[in-house]
Amino acid sequence: MSSDPSVKLPKLTKVAIYAALIMLSIPAILPLLWMVSTSLKTNTQIFGSGELNLKALIPSPLETHNYPAALQNMPFLLYLRNTLLLCICSVVGAVVSSAVVAYGFAKIEFPGRNGMFAVMIATMALPGQVTMIPIFSLFRSLGWYGTYLPLIIPAFTSSAYYVFLLTQFFRTLPLEMSEAARVDGAGEWTIFQRLVLPLSKPALATCALFQFIGTWNDFLGPLLYLNDPAKYTLAYGLQQFVSHYGGFFAQLMAAATIFTIPIIILFFFAQKTFIQGISTTGGK
Repeated sequence: MSSDPSVKLPKLTKVAIYAALIMLSIPAILPLLWMVSTSLKTNTQIFGSGELNLKALIPSPLETHNYPAALQNMPFLLYLRNTLLLCICSVVGAVVSSAVVAYGFAKIEFPGRNGMFAVMIATMALPGQVTMIPIFSLFRSLGWYGTYLPLIIPAFTSSAYYVFLLTQFFRTLPLEMSEAARVDGAGEWTIFQRLVLPLSKPALATCALFQFIGTWNDFLGPLLYLNDPAKYTLAYGLQQFVSHYGGFFAQLMAAATIFTIPIIILFFFAQKTFIQGISTTGGK
């Protein structure tokens, strides 16, 4: 089959492709539908005769009061503010620092560059559990335990995965463009800031989206470093909701739905840029 997007596929082939994609998406969509459905039921509808009732996916009648009840039982706006603060800081730190490092690997020749790049890529195979205890001990010795610093500062030290993606993208940019700027007297920082970054918006947006989702969903970080309920994030606050209101299953699903909706909205708005960034991070 030709990969040329201008080639029109037969109608029957299109129908078969879409049908296959829909069938493959059902296992991923079904838990989300079940969560939303459960959030609109009463506990009696959910458990029925004492067991989870998975047959009735459509709630009848709709119990919309679960949503305001869930918001009343948890300081949602406080958790949302804390989460957005961490997301914004970590996105800015991760994208900026990773872009600077990636530019060095992609566009600047220096001794040992390939070896250092290989070592950096190798760190991606190191599980986070291996470094969890020494990093925790380091942050505690610095007096950062109980603050947001352990959750923000590491983002400003770049991410190996983002550096890899951005390096591959920067290598696709014409070398002649940078050489012409150097001939005109531009320094590396000027080239990076005025030429490379404006052309790299899709790749930068992809890294920003990954970092935002990772910070939004992060549970382990707040669990390790935060001990003040006023500083909890949504992910950690949802776990606290389970601890206190685990018996209110419908409200729990309503809280989980509220937690999930912003990520879905974000992906739909950034879908085009995200796909473009992923598709253009091939390199030499």
